[in-house]
Amino acid sequence: MEKYYYSYREFLEDTKTLINRCKEYDCDVLLAISRGGLTLGHFMGEALDIRNVVTLNSIHYEGTKKLDTFNIFNIPDLSDASKVLILDDIVDSGETMREIFRILKEKFPHVEFKLATLFYKTTAVLQPDFSVKEAPAWIDFFWEVDLKE
Repeated sequence: MEKYYYSYREFLEDTKTLINRCKEYDCDVLLAISRGGLTLGHFMGEALDIRNVVTLNSIHYEGTKKLDTFNIFNIPDLSDASKVLILDDIVDSGETMREIFRILKEKFPHVEFKLATLFYKTTAVLQPDFSVKEAPAWIDFFWEVDLKE
């Protein structure tokens, strides 16, 4: 399997680009999908001066293997939110994100949700509202591999 190493320096530049693309949305909550969206959530929260940064957990992959099930848990209370920007590293198949959107819209029908990712695949069943790059191959993000070496 072809892999692409995504460095901190590239992440920093891409995050700056994504921040500029998302500013117009003017959300009141950043929702980072754990674990891929956590680093992005922290950086964007700092840059946009948004302290209301929350997370939820989603598991649909074990390493490079896609699982047959979705495990979405630790959903935050967004009852007081009006505009939520969901953050993740990549939209791969889009199946997990589609399920996250379904659950969130069911629980919080008054909230407007938009999605921002660093990478996307054109074949995904759901595309981000804001993104930076099309995924060139399987991506090894620095936060996944650098501490394991």
